[in-house]
Amino acid sequence: MEVTALIALSMGAAWASGLNLYAACAMLGIMGATGSVDLPGGLEVLENPWVIAAAGAMYVVEFFADKIPGVDSTWDTIHSFIRIPAGAVLAATVFADASVPEMLAAGAGGGILTTATHTLKAGTRLLINTSPEPVTNWTASVAEDVAVVGGLWLALAHPAVFIGALVVFILLAIWVLPKLWRAIRVLFGKIMRLFGRETDPPALEGVRVTFNRKSIES
Repeated sequence: MEVTALIALSMGAAWASGLNLYAACAMLGIMGATGSVDLPGGLEVLENPWVIAAAGAMYVVEFFADKIPGVDSTWDTIHSFIRIPAGAVLAATVFADASVPEMLAAGAGGGILTTATHTLKAGTRLLINTSPEPVTNWTASVAEDVAVVGGLWLALAHPAVFIGALVVFILLAIWVLPKLWRAIRVLFGKIMRLFGRETDPPALEGVRVTFNRKSIES
């Protein structure tokens, strides 16, 4: 592969892992096993039938878990410890036949990119879950799966176009993440105040009554 193609595949795998790690692994494995694409030496393990089967099975589990409000956020929280390191490893192994510095650079960049994608996904889902209807969750989940397939295909078929689109995504993420974080803080603030109203007022009322009695007695 040319350098542009390697970079696109490396960052594409990292980006897709932040959305759906198992779909990304299964798609790359199937495309490599069927000869649709020649994967770099480091990713050839994904072509193993057992790896494809395991990734496919986990994708089925995530397919349903990702569409249930509340369950999807729990799933995302658990996968914070899975998607991010896996995305970094996939990005690095694309350059397994290159030098160690190139592998380390790809791993670091891939880890940051996976973190950004995963954070956007998990944060958006958390806000979506404030709505009781499940349709929004289903729509978001299907859109993410389509994005994984389409993004990886673009990275493999048109590397330069994918890199250009990735730059736009990174700029968008830099703009959106702070706003998303503020929205989540507001959401948790409302939840804390909701619980606070049930406990604080009685306690404060008792303090005021005691203070007024002491003032009268004095």
